Amino acid sequence: MDFEVSYTLDNEQQFWDELDEIVSASCETHGLIDDALRSYLTFTANYKGEYLSTEYDIARCSYKLLDSALFSKHKDYVRWQIVYSLLQEDSPETLHLIVAFLLYDGKQNEATFVMMKKEGVFPRLLELLQERKDDDVGLHRMLLELLYEMSRIQRLRIEDLSVSENHVVDYLACTDENLAVLIEDEFIAFLLGIIEGLSDDVNDPYHYPVIRVLLILNEQYMVSAHDPGPDQPRAMQLTNKVVKILSLHGSAYKTFGENIILLLNREGETSLQLLILKLLYLLFTTPSTYEYFYTNDLRVLVDVMIRNLLDLPFSATALRHTYLRVLYPLLAHTQLKHPPHYKRDELLRLLTMMTSTGGAMEHHFGAVDETTKRLVGRCVGVSWLREEVEGEKEKEGSGSEKQAKKKKLLDVALAEGMASALSVVEVTTQKEKPGVQTPSLGRKAQETEDVDGSGSKSGGGGDDAVGAETETPEIISKVVVVPPPEKSPFEVDGEA
Repeated sequence: MDFEVSYTLDNEQQFWDELDEIVSASCETHGLIDDALRSYLTFTANYKGEYLSTEYDIARCSYKLLDSALFSKHKDYVRWQIVYSLLQEDSPETLHLIVAFLLYDGKQNEATFVMMKKEGVFPRLLELLQERKDDDVGLHRMLLELLYEMSRIQRLRIEDLSVSENHVVDYLACTDENLAVLIEDEFIAFLLGIIEGLSDDVNDPYHYPVIRVLLILNEQYMVSAHDPGPDQPRAMQLTNKVVKILSLHGSAYKTFGENIILLLNREGETSLQLLILKLLYLLFTTPSTYEYFYTNDLRVLVDVMIRNLLDLPFSATALRHTYLRVLYPLLAHTQLKHPPHYKRDELLRLLTMMTSTGGAMEHHFGAVDETTKRLVGRCVGVSWLREEVEGEKEKEGSGSEKQAKKKKLLDVALAEGMASALSVVEVTTQKEKPGVQTPSLGRKAQETEDVDGSGSKSGGGGDDAVGAETETPEIISKVVVVPPPEKSPFEVDGEA
């Protein structure tokens, strides 16, 4: 017998009252739970256009179920049923409520995203994103957010990236040509096209989710290629679709490049910084994308990297290494290698500081480890920086302190830096938990200043202080990632 209930409502308060009653039902059997969930989805979908017209309303509706006794007593079963509904449902109104619930639940409990991967949700999300692109923009944006959040906390299965669930493949003989591709070139081009279509409005909320999905797909391809899991045969090679489309049609998608540099400039979350740096690394080490970015954007990127390297405390060694690994191909392969050479003096001063021992510089950057020496040497080995060091050697006396520093830096470059190959594996495997903020010497100094009320700026001065002379772009904003709430954010409304 089908479970059907009809409702007649006169106002919004009646809607929320009725929703409270639905999620408060006492359900001790799976059948009763199923009835309550069907009632929840049917009721909310029917009144979505009338009473759930904003993202706030959708979120409030989701937390009604998340905070209910129904969910707290039967979490695993409710999650499984909602995931199953996502795999089967076609109505855009119902899909919006399902996706919202899984997104908010997953942000509080990553087990939800793990369950989604296990149940084959990733291919379903790709399908919905491609087939529902003309549906409600809010639904499409939330599908992007769910795909991103699900993918960034775990390695996707190789079949999620390339093989459909019903496609039988001899993995040992598998190549990119005979895989049943789930992520088509057209899908990547479609996402890049969305960004181009919104290029006049950088604050459009659609920008951010689309960019993050492209970044996370790139990382998943990198992990598959350079850090394969135990179940992935070494012979299996996947084409990185993000880099492929930018290689073939990069001139049509310049806005994406502008935006990832802007995002790196303002982003405070370490995991997202790493996602951006990973894509930059590939673009700067792939010949067909050496000159994908506009020259002015590359100069902004140099400013951002100088500032960020100066701002990282000595404890952020792994992130500093990743920045240095990206800095080398940026300086060596892109248009920056052509005169006039941008910020050459500032770059050399920064790199010298990073390999200095003793005094204020060691206090700032910490003890110089061998990896930092090698990576700094690699950067100084770039021809147009090396020419500057060698030119100074001819101009200055051998007893000069400044000359001694530059000679030491050049020795490091020639003896160590050029002997080391770029390591894409090291870049690929760098990870950080979502929500962790990048440590900042500047932010720490500002907090100290605010506490003591002295009004004086902390930080070193003198001729060797790069920060005093380097023109860095204004920090447009810092994204503050707030940990998922343990309770509903809607309790301020006086509701459970």
